[in-house]
Amino acid sequence: MELTGHQVIPASLQRTWQALNDPQTLKACITGCESIEATAPNTYAVTMTAKVGPISARFKGRLHLSDIQPPTSYKILFEGQGGIAGFGKGTATVQLSPQGTETGLEYRANAQVGGKIAQIGSRLVDASARKIADDFFTAFNKRLSEDSGNAEEVPYAALNPHEIEAENRGWIRRLLDIFGRDRSREPQVNK
Repeated sequence: MELTGHQVIPASLQRTWQALNDPQTLKACITGCESIEATAPNTYAVTMTAKVGPISARFKGRLHLSDIQPPTSYKILFEGQGGIAGFGKGTATVQLSPQGTETGLEYRANAQVGGKIAQIGSRLVDASARKIADDFFTAFNKRLSEDSGNAEEVPYAALNPHEIEAENRGWIRRLLDIFGRDRSREPQVNK
């Protein structure tokens, strides 16, 4: 299955990048998403309920971000298991570009499914994937247009590598605080 699309996001490039890298924003915008937790740098455990055609299942999976080029692109490797319903795995690329005060977002995803999900036919799988993507972008665009005046933006180009590491450590600490994890297990980054 291949899914491609283009969206115009009603926010600046920096704000869009920040939102795409914020687990709480993503959780709020992905229909059926129960949790997104960092398990390692650029790796997340995800739990969500999804309906694919007549099959509804709870999926547990993993996302890993690679080829990260802030604030314009990254690649997502994903895999998920839905028990008897089946599995899904694949890759997606996300490319951002400034368009005045808004941001152009292009994505391309390739996925394989197996189990009962694969048995329902590619048309239903494709339609379900398209609906999940459409619902995500509807919620994401609405959230960013509502938040457009409230977010503080820090241009990545203005940060040196030590400031970026400090920003990432702060984000990891906030995430650990949210999920009540033991800070002694927090990844150590040299200052």
